Amino acid sequence: MVNQKVLELANKISRTKIGTKSEIKPEDPEYKILEPVVTEEMAEVALHLELRKPLSAQEISGLCGKSLEKTEKLLWELAMAGAAFVNKIDGVDKYWHEIWVPGHMEMMVNNRENVKKYPQIGKAFDDYGKLRGPKACGNVPVGGGPMRVIPIEKSISGETRRASYEEVSKYLNENTIFSVSDCSCRTSREVMGEGCGHLKEDMCIQLGHAAEYYIRTGRGREITREEAFEIIKRAEENGLMHSIPNTDGPGKTHAICNCCGCSCFALRIANMFVNPDMVRSNYISKVDKDKCVACGECVENCPTGALKLGQKVCSKTPIVEKQRELPHDTEWGLDKWNPDYRTNRKVVTDTGSSPCKAECPAHIGIQGYIKLAAQGRYTEALELIKHENPFPAVCGRICPRKCEAACTRGDIDEPIAIDEIKKFIAQQDLNKDTRYIPMLRHEYGNKIAVIGAGPSGLSCAFYLAIDGYKVTVFEKQKALGGMLTLGIPAFRLEKDVVNAEIQILKELGVEFKTGVEVGKDISLNDLRKEGYEAFYVAIGAQGGRTLGIANEDAEGVTTGVEFLRRVSLGEEARLEGKTIVIGGGNVAIDVARTAVRVGSSKVDMYCLENREEMPALGEEIEEALAEDITINNSWGPKAIITENGHVVGVEFKKCISVFDENRRFNPKYDEKVTKIVRANHVLISVGQGIEWGGLFESSKIQLNPNKTIKADPITLQTDEPDVFAGGDALTGPKFAIDAIALGKEGAISIHRYVHPGQSLTIGRIRREYKAFDKENLNLEGYDRASREKVSHVDGKKSKETFNDLRETFTEEQVKKETERCLGCGATVVDEFLCVGCGACTTKCKYDAISLVRRYDKENPEFSDMKANIVKHALKRKVRIVVKKPVKLLKSMFNQD
Repeated sequence: MVNQKVLELANKISRTKIGTKSEIKPEDPEYKILEPVVTEEMAEVALHLELRKPLSAQEISGLCGKSLEKTEKLLWELAMAGAAFVNKIDGVDKYWHEIWVPGHMEMMVNNRENVKKYPQIGKAFDDYGKLRGPKACGNVPVGGGPMRVIPIEKSISGETRRASYEEVSKYLNENTIFSVSDCSCRTSREVMGEGCGHLKEDMCIQLGHAAEYYIRTGRGREITREEAFEIIKRAEENGLMHSIPNTDGPGKTHAICNCCGCSCFALRIANMFVNPDMVRSNYISKVDKDKCVACGECVENCPTGALKLGQKVCSKTPIVEKQRELPHDTEWGLDKWNPDYRTNRKVVTDTGSSPCKAECPAHIGIQGYIKLAAQGRYTEALELIKHENPFPAVCGRICPRKCEAACTRGDIDEPIAIDEIKKFIAQQDLNKDTRYIPMLRHEYGNKIAVIGAGPSGLSCAFYLAIDGYKVTVFEKQKALGGMLTLGIPAFRLEKDVVNAEIQILKELGVEFKTGVEVGKDISLNDLRKEGYEAFYVAIGAQGGRTLGIANEDAEGVTTGVEFLRRVSLGEEARLEGKTIVIGGGNVAIDVARTAVRVGSSKVDMYCLENREEMPALGEEIEEALAEDITINNSWGPKAIITENGHVVGVEFKKCISVFDENRRFNPKYDEKVTKIVRANHVLISVGQGIEWGGLFESSKIQLNPNKTIKADPITLQTDEPDVFAGGDALTGPKFAIDAIALGKEGAISIHRYVHPGQSLTIGRIRREYKAFDKENLNLEGYDRASREKVSHVDGKKSKETFNDLRETFTEEQVKKETERCLGCGATVVDEFLCVGCGACTTKCKYDAISLVRRYDKENPEFSDMKANIVKHALKRKVRIVVKKPVKLLKSMFNQD
């Protein structure tokens, strides 16, 4: 049933009348936000409030005909609900009403109890913007809307023409009363289950009369000016931007909102309706392409998607920018909007950007850390790497170097030695007395369990720890590191390097419990009872696969994975005589090289693939050959030969092809061509399997036919909502860097999951980086500087030790090698979409992006706002009418 008095109040606040064309109806958000918390009696009193004209209870009592005591009670209830402002003026409480936004809608959403009890309050706030926003498209002049962006102050510190009303410090220094509250936009999103991961926590600052109101009604807590400045600093560090209510007159405001583009309703005007003029500051971003290194930090922090990575190297055929229509002189309907802006954001231009970042599974800002290393800024370079990869020293030794394979420099002479540069950067940190430890961004404190201390689990723990979660890693082995420790021999990755990088996690507060197998020693349900709110399962592919032929259980036959584990744990693994290793991948190479070091007099590798098809990296194959390991290509095992239960050899058959016409694994053999090879030991390294044990007993979690876990490919969530999965357990055996990348995504999902109302997908950056067309590049005129190299390791020496004898670049080599980088990517600014917040400038370490003043608009007088908008809208209408025949003529001409 419609409450008529409340409906009247909704129309009064809206400055409309029932029965007119613009009336507020019961289905409108203005009525729906009031309906659950404003009674008929409250509305009767509220109908006598005036817009921004404070009245005392005594004055209102005389107008509404209620007793003073009753009027005071109802006015206070209105103030608590958010349907009236209250301040003590000259010692007397006085009340008034505001506009809807910024005003009553934020105030009503910030009543925590009401919005929790009546989610329709939050939804009405959301609906209001969706309903009213389209009417403003193109019709509001720059600086003339009810909200506007204010630049991050240090981003305009060098701007000679800046005005004080564009400085955050002005508003903080001019006020004496401050409060901080939850963000009303993010609260609204949360109650609808559409949170973006930026939480509503204390972040929005009220000033002066608004602060007094928020403090008295419990919406916010009182803070000092110093605390307000600290909140501003923290907001900027966390990638948030500032905006202010723009309705208090020139150079004035009653709040500073610290917003994210993925939840802020003011920024939605720019993002969803593609109407940035209504909220923009006087500035836009400019990129100095000579300084930009396409690290992507500015792109991923831009609240409107105005920045994307593009191309710096010249093209043979110039890239032509598409002409775009603008709301200034175009009818701006749904066909021009971007309603899915919270899920469809792009990080790269349609023509692509630097291939190194695109091909890296973790999408590290490679050009960025190369540039920092060139300048000797090694700690900053390390910090940039650790935004995406907590283990640069590890990856500097074992990375598959997909970035180098794609490097544009390789089309001129040789690729940049990216991995060697990264290894050098990390080594500087390993050699320092005080190592780089990231600052904590938050202190959330929820208990999270990570199952498996391999690269993916450790990566997830690292990023959760930075946000202040209480993370415990459970590992069934006694050693940490997973396959980094137990599956990669020390001559490729020394254990002190792994332990040094794990030590950073310990210093961040991560707890480790080794020798504990979840599913055997303790169950998921046991951990839930202990208060763990989410789980990241990353147990890896720790089991070795077998061949499915007879006698695999004979003495002297074992899987390569088990053999490496025993050696790494210091267990008895001595080999004597001849050893055959079956397999042609990187693990098989590691197995063969380890077999040499534990006593085998002769090691032969046999694999199905020919040399070109071998999955092992070329450099690893060369290292094996240097250690006198023989590689026999195009042979598959037919039978294991035994005597008295012990292996004595293997019968092989000739493999004539490994893949079918669709490149699927489907080996074919010439059964007539066989040979028997004598051996004392056989190590089978043809892949890895996953050993789940009892981990998922009595659970809804499903496995794929290959025993990998079923999980959403983006969120990594399994059929048990609090269980997420990553690494080899999800993808099957891949490289450490792939597992590390998934660990970060797992941390993002878990952060969202443990906080009510957060979506696992909305506002999540889909890091779909892609490379430009290298065939269209003009690479003439570049130098032919040779690639720096570390000294060759003598195989005769290396096979005698488990020490890693590979050297690291010298600082001089790093200087020379970093100079070879073409810097082929750069950030591109869409000046129309840029709202001039300055968030990008705070993330750039290269002085490559700055704000420049484009407009000169001060906050308008509230009394003039409507007239200014009407005047602007009429001029726009004329432009649209004039443009239509011109557009029609052009269309006709083009058809001819």
